[in-house]
Amino acid sequence: MARRHPARVNEQSPPPGVPARDGGDAAGIGRRRFLGYVLAAPTLTVAAQAGVEALAPATAEAVVPSLPGPAEILDLNDLLTVAALPTSHLITLRLDPDGTVHFALPRAEVGQGVTTSSAMLIAEELDIPLEKVRVTLADARPELLFNQLTGGSNTTVSTYTPIRVAAAVARGRLLHAASLVLGEAVSTLTTKAGTVLSPAGAVLGYGELAARAAAVADSAVTVTLKDRADFRVIGTARSRLDALDAVTGRKKFAMDLQVDGALPTMVCRPPTINGTVRSVANLDAVRAMPGVTDVVTVSTGVAVRARTFGQCVDAIRALDVDWGPGTAEGATDATVLAELRRAELPLVVPPLPLLTKAVDARFTFHFASNGALETNCAIADVRPDSAEIWGSLKAPIVAQEQIALRLGLPVSAVKVHVTEGGGSFGRKLFHDAAHEAAEISKKLGKPVKLMWHRTDDFRQGRTHPMSTSRVRATYSLGEVLTYEQRHTSVATDFGHGIGEVLTAEAARLPVADLTFSETMFQLTQISPYHLGVTTQLLAETDKGYNTGSMRNIYSPNVRTAQELVLDELARRLGEDAYDLRRRLMKEARARAVLDKVAHLGRWGRPMEPGTAQGIAVHPEYHSYVAVLAEIDCRPATTGRTVPNAYTGPRVTKVVCAVDVGLAVNPRGLEAQMMGGISDGIALALTSGLHLKDGAFLESSWDNYYYTRQWNTPPELEIVVMPPTGDKPGGAGELAVAAAMAAVAGAYGRATGTMPTVFPVNHTAPLAFMPAPAIPPVPASPTDGRDRVL
Repeated sequence: MARRHPARVNEQSPPPGVPARDGGDAAGIGRRRFLGYVLAAPTLTVAAQAGVEALAPATAEAVVPSLPGPAEILDLNDLLTVAALPTSHLITLRLDPDGTVHFALPRAEVGQGVTTSSAMLIAEELDIPLEKVRVTLADARPELLFNQLTGGSNTTVSTYTPIRVAAAVARGRLLHAASLVLGEAVSTLTTKAGTVLSPAGAVLGYGELAARAAAVADSAVTVTLKDRADFRVIGTARSRLDALDAVTGRKKFAMDLQVDGALPTMVCRPPTINGTVRSVANLDAVRAMPGVTDVVTVSTGVAVRARTFGQCVDAIRALDVDWGPGTAEGATDATVLAELRRAELPLVVPPLPLLTKAVDARFTFHFASNGALETNCAIADVRPDSAEIWGSLKAPIVAQEQIALRLGLPVSAVKVHVTEGGGSFGRKLFHDAAHEAAEISKKLGKPVKLMWHRTDDFRQGRTHPMSTSRVRATYSLGEVLTYEQRHTSVATDFGHGIGEVLTAEAARLPVADLTFSETMFQLTQISPYHLGVTTQLLAETDKGYNTGSMRNIYSPNVRTAQELVLDELARRLGEDAYDLRRRLMKEARARAVLDKVAHLGRWGRPMEPGTAQGIAVHPEYHSYVAVLAEIDCRPATTGRTVPNAYTGPRVTKVVCAVDVGLAVNPRGLEAQMMGGISDGIALALTSGLHLKDGAFLESSWDNYYYTRQWNTPPELEIVVMPPTGDKPGGAGELAVAAAMAAVAGAYGRATGTMPTVFPVNHTAPLAFMPAPAIPPVPASPTDGRDRVL
């Protein structure tokens, strides 16, 4: 795969015509002073208190300009950042006598690289080598309130200033301690590579000063952060600190932990979504199977605890369970689609004969799986008066509070340890496995190491809900006058709230849940284009499914629908699709990434019949991305045969340009874009769940066709744009929507027909034989070598 390294991001000024993100000068944040704290402790321990800056939308001229939408004034990322501020002083750093800095990050590391970027912030402001910084994950801390939620691409945005302030406070204390030791003025001392240097040549290591710099009482201090011109770590491409452990198998996930007495545990699950156990005919026989220690009925099925996971699988397959109905009994793709159609909100602007014309389109997006590599898992040790939980949790405070409530224990008696996770994409916002493990452990009176089977994840786990988007755009005399979008979705569960129990419970209440969803929709959806009078509304229906926020929540579907309608508008107006986008673009930064991919991807170049280009732009959380994709839909390509696989069209080239304001780690940002591009390709072409008779047919990676090696683009170019501000914007989910939309547009041009059903392979005959639902998991495979391609 050809890959170009991201452009350097340490230039000091934005490109011509592109304003700084904060509307100020290029070094604005470096000239601001912040309040921090030195905390009473045996060794140097510091904390931060940060301020917040309002972000006003920029303006642009157009013939029919659109008013700013809610998310252009205050988006979800802003909301999460503001909510985290009151407890930012509780985020602390500790310097040990061996010269290492320790930071317990109150966020989850699920492969996105936030432990590395957080370490970079500390290394930059403290003038310490990156390898001397140890970032771990904090246990659930209820006192942090909204400050321990990992979601909305918010981690780096909300912690950027607090972490730097704490590091700057620590550096100041070290300088002060060194001045006392050396008898020299603080102003004459400098720091470098974890040491304090004096003009006379004296060198003191940070470790030597750790105890001297400690405080006997809490005190407030003010610090001035570095100017961007002085950055030596932030903005430089760094490899992940955990990369070696990850590739050598030394990285510890939940299932790698050894907790005394915690044995492998799995659950025999119903054949339909959320089915219930009526009775079990052979409990005693299964309990007598080799290795099995316990079999017990729980709210989600029948739990089996054994010496090995293989023995759990054998026991689950042997269980004879009489199952009651589930919450989606008899439902199919067709019945859900009909329900969505009935729930659609009306379009209100009709085309006016002789005055305006309209593009009318309806798009269908099928259920999709989060598809994290690590299945749902957790360890629980519940005792009569206490409980301890281990798991990869993005909302650990909610998990702690809700598990305590269900166990009948005070919150203080429940310890929740956050482990590193192997992927999430929104899945780990929910603590389903932790709750289930706690229920099983309490019922058995024994610790359990619970792991969901891959089939459990696909058939009973959280899914991105099925939805439709009804769009009407009216136009006249070459201009778009109105744009209406009515997005209708199976209800999205926001039961994790925004990180604590009050909003979590509110999101589950009747009526309040739709209000919560509509708020999330309005705080995340931004159109980058002036499309006249613009309205985008959400309607929801049917709560019988286990749903959740999958990467980007609503954006991939909403953006894809809008970009396809824009392609059709360009065709009808006789205008090039890139030119129309450029003319209607609201923001200079968005226009800059669009221009970059059009130039690098040679937009409009002659191509063979059956192949084509697509282009799209997506704004999100004060960041912008553009993607140009090329696709091959020729019969020789779509007819490729790969054993046990769906191939279909192939994306042959992707060019991506991304502007996040200030990239902390361009290499990590590039990796994020790669993952998002793969997600977008999959959502557009191949990865969806088929619903039949109240159950999903897909059961593993064998038949849930995420982007595979034979479908990834041989050419991939990612460009990190020069800084356009002094703070980072959101990046975690940024590329998904633009990639999906660009691939969909390319497919439409290559085939001559606008795609309206996603993934586009969904209506094709199944390329696999569905696994049976009883028993709910397949036998452990013994032919692994035969499956290697």
